[in-house]
Amino acid sequence: MAEMMRAMVLREAGRPLEEEMRPIPSAGPGELLIEVTACGVCRTDLHVVDGDLTDASYPVVPGHEVVGRVLDLGAGVVGWTRGDRVGVPWLGSTCGHCPYCVSLRENLCDAPTFTGYTRDGGFATHLTADARFCLKLPHASFDDRTGAPLLCAGLIGYRSYRMAGKAKTLGLYGFGAAAHIIAQVAAAEGQTVYAFTRRGDTRSQDFARSLGVAWAGASDEAPPEELDAAIIFAPVGLLVPEALKRVRKGGRVVCAGIHMSDIPGFPYADLWGEREVRSVANLTREDGESFMLLMERHPVSVHTTVYRLSEANTALADLRAGRLDGAAVLVP
Repeated sequence: MAEMMRAMVLREAGRPLEEEMRPIPSAGPGELLIEVTACGVCRTDLHVVDGDLTDASYPVVPGHEVVGRVLDLGAGVVGWTRGDRVGVPWLGSTCGHCPYCVSLRENLCDAPTFTGYTRDGGFATHLTADARFCLKLPHASFDDRTGAPLLCAGLIGYRSYRMAGKAKTLGLYGFGAAAHIIAQVAAAEGQTVYAFTRRGDTRSQDFARSLGVAWAGASDEAPPEELDAAIIFAPVGLLVPEALKRVRKGGRVVCAGIHMSDIPGFPYADLWGEREVRSVANLTREDGESFMLLMERHPVSVHTTVYRLSEANTALADLRAGRLDGAAVLVP
């Protein structure tokens, strides 16, 4: 009889995840078979479960902030050995030959796969992953539970941070898993960070201050000085015109999420002065490698709330309701 694994399965959008026993898969050509030790719960998982993202391959196992150990290697895999600590991020594979891939923009690939969305992810005890898109994780800096949120909250936050440019003053709208990591990185690199939360959310504001931000307030408040750049992590389109009001001429507003509510109309004057609005799409393998090197130089404190794998629906509900500081993590 085949060895069995547990998985939390999404059968269709809007339904709770269902716990299921299934055979442990074999590593196919170019794949790793991984035993999951921790998996972060990302807002993108929430968008998949709630149906905000409409191209999921149902039934699907969500989860794309995966930390585990390599159990087996498929044919042709190089650079990995059994027992290696491994991270599995959102970008599961790319075609390698579309105009975006050949121009080193694989995050925009025309035919990608995504972990926990179009291929099974880490809300499970085991998964397979394309070895070329897995990441080697720093051994000294993080344990598995605190390392898991780095695989998306950290990586997408980092890509957004790099896209914001050389900002001396940086605003972060929405202070969740990604922002609490990038705030520490920016502060370590000498930037002045301002955190914006929902009005009345004094808990998140206090949390932000505890991590070294210079000021924390409501998203419709003006910070003490103009911003060189702002990153919007909250999936709220209304924040785009708010952020544009706060960045100086030549400033940039970066929309970090994969999904956002509609952006309302705003006066052209708020955009004038060579201000920019940019979106972030996915990540590249180079993002992952550079970010892990950065984590070696500037280790951050990753705040987690840990749930059992069977409590995945509770973790998603807590994330949806804003009951978390930092990141939620599932452990098998």
